[in-house]
Amino acid sequence: MGKTVTTRYDVAEHLRTPEEMAAYFEACLEEANGDAAFIAKALGDIARAKGMSQVARDAGLSRESLYKALSGDRSPGFDTILKVIRALGLKLHAEASHG
Repeated sequence: MGKTVTTRYDVAEHLRTPEEMAAYFEACLEEANGDAAFIAKALGDIARAKGMSQVARDAGLSRESLYKALSGDRSPGFDTILKVIRALGLKLHAEASHG
């Protein structure tokens, strides 16, 4: 029997369309439970799918600072989050919570 070779799963490889990216971000927002670093990591996944260099340019950030902000190791400032969301072509919206 041959050896089984596994590779690390990378969600960014599966985020191909703006609709898939938006659905992933929406799901992460629901699962985050107030964890800003989790949201930053989700945005990082989407940014990698789109291309970090382009997202950094569109957000007005250096590539290095974008990587740091979206690593999931820290909670970036809300202004950075908003710049990245805009650069990714996403919109943040709110709705009333019933519960």
